[in-house]
Amino acid sequence: MAFKPTSVAKETGVRENVLEKEQKKLVQQSNEELITLEEERIYREGVVSIRDLIAPAAFNVEPSFIQLGTVFCRTIFTTSYPRYISVGWSSPVINLSHTMDIAMFFYPVRAEIILKQLKNKVGALEAQITADHDKGAPRDPLRETALRDIEQLRDNLTQGTEHFFQFAFYITVYSESKEKLDQVTEDIESIFGSKLINTRKVLYQAEQGFNSTLPLCTDELLVTFNMNSSPIAASFPFISAELTSDGGILYGINRHNNSLILFDRFSLQNANMVVFATSGAGKSYAVKLEILRTMMMGVDVIAIDPEMEYKHLCDAVGGTYINISLSSESKVNPFDLPRPVGQDISTADIIRGAVITVKGLLRIMLGGLTTTQDSLIDRALIETYAKKDITGDADLRTVEPPIMQDLEEILEGMEGSEELVLKLKKFTEGTFSGLFNSPTNVDMKNQLVVFSVRDLEDELRPLAIYAIVNYIWNVVRSERKKRILVIDEAWWLMQHEDSARFIFALVKRCRKYFLGVTTITQDVNDFLKSQYGQAIVTNSALQLLMKQSPAAVDLVQKVFLLTESEKYLLLESAVGEGIFFAGFKHAAIKVVASYTEDQIVTTNPEQLMEIEKAKKEFEEQLEK
Repeated sequence: MAFKPTSVAKETGVRENVLEKEQKKLVQQSNEELITLEEERIYREGVVSIRDLIAPAAFNVEPSFIQLGTVFCRTIFTTSYPRYISVGWSSPVINLSHTMDIAMFFYPVRAEIILKQLKNKVGALEAQITADHDKGAPRDPLRETALRDIEQLRDNLTQGTEHFFQFAFYITVYSESKEKLDQVTEDIESIFGSKLINTRKVLYQAEQGFNSTLPLCTDELLVTFNMNSSPIAASFPFISAELTSDGGILYGINRHNNSLILFDRFSLQNANMVVFATSGAGKSYAVKLEILRTMMMGVDVIAIDPEMEYKHLCDAVGGTYINISLSSESKVNPFDLPRPVGQDISTADIIRGAVITVKGLLRIMLGGLTTTQDSLIDRALIETYAKKDITGDADLRTVEPPIMQDLEEILEGMEGSEELVLKLKKFTEGTFSGLFNSPTNVDMKNQLVVFSVRDLEDELRPLAIYAIVNYIWNVVRSERKKRILVIDEAWWLMQHEDSARFIFALVKRCRKYFLGVTTITQDVNDFLKSQYGQAIVTNSALQLLMKQSPAAVDLVQKVFLLTESEKYLLLESAVGEGIFFAGFKHAAIKVVASYTEDQIVTTNPEQLMEIEKAKKEFEEQLEK
């Protein structure tokens, strides 16, 4: 058989060329895949992931704390507990206004293991007690108490009514600085120490402590304490503040646990209250409900009503409704003085205080005063009171206070007061002469007195409210009794420094005269941005926050030290819902009223029209 070597060689060469091409093609594909993978890797590095969003900018581990970016954090763990702990023992720490994470770990232990250990412990204790008895030594109450506790625990474990656990309790606190972190740590250790609970700060385990309180359910510290079911149940952390007392009135229902919020505002360090809410959130409704219930306790109430919202309530309870306007017959004289004078303050001091108060009103009326004008007004006011024989040795019970016209006459006789006299004529002879240029003729002898300023122009409202509050303050100082002063839309007074300062002084001093001031406002920004507005909040033991606007909620959160959940609660609250503060306690509240109360205090225009319609129909039937 003959072969053709030339043909075989050609076929072999062809195969080699094909294989070479295949190999080159595979290498090229492999290179393209590698390039694609590298491009995908580079792309992924440029994509933001969940971890990128939640990870801190930096992570620095120190022996006793961790620094996460600009935030410092430290973990505290409990090491031992007293023989008895009350329910909610962790509540004072949980309710602190500090950012913290709390972790609890429960490791079940089989009953037979514990029963064996307890049996040995009982034997040892009984032997020690018997030995002491044989020696004639005095009884040891600690050993006897321990023996009783162990026997009780053995019975409960055997019956299955109790179970045994190893319990771990960790707290990680966060702060903006190392100094503040140390202070918060000290506060928490002091709170636990007052309950005989021993705690420790992490040392060379800061990272493990931080990881143990993350929502990962990993216990890297493993610092446990043996505990049975009952005391562990007392560690339940979700506890809301109770605001139920033996006396006082019903403010609403605790939304957390449906308990009643009963409180007596006069039982606190002061009886002042602030109410912040948007329009239509139910703030006036809540305050009128408080007025109605407070009156049943025998407390006098005085209210300043800018929108005639208290008229229906005043008529229902037989109160006195005083309309202050340019054409009204009811007048309030800003020059009035308190009478009779108490024994704790001299007549000269009362006159001096009246001069300062009237001068504050005049600053608002006249659009500010220069240094020279201020000195002239000061001398003129003293001479105006002296013109009516009101001096340091006068009997204020019999004197007649001056009016604005008297001040103008004194100023006319003083050199350099021409501009002041010209500005003052508008209030003595001009358009506004019907407001401040007459003696006071209102009657305050009623349990509920409401001053209405609805019919006044916006320019005059701050002046009128200032004068009314001054008159009420004089009445309060003349006779001590339980009273509440309600100032609705108090932001009017925050527009001027003199009126804001006057209200702040009133809020600060009213406790001595058994008066509680309630300031209500819907313009939270204007109120809280004033230094006097924030001081009024500080000097108010009761605070009611209802639905807030997104524009104001951040400022409210900062002033009232609210948590993020409480902030969103205020944003999402329905009508009549909010947060009620009483001293150091606070709780989510829902204001509730009976049908009869609702008919009296409602501010719903549609509901008021139905009430008026029913009233007219009833009167028509009576006439028939």
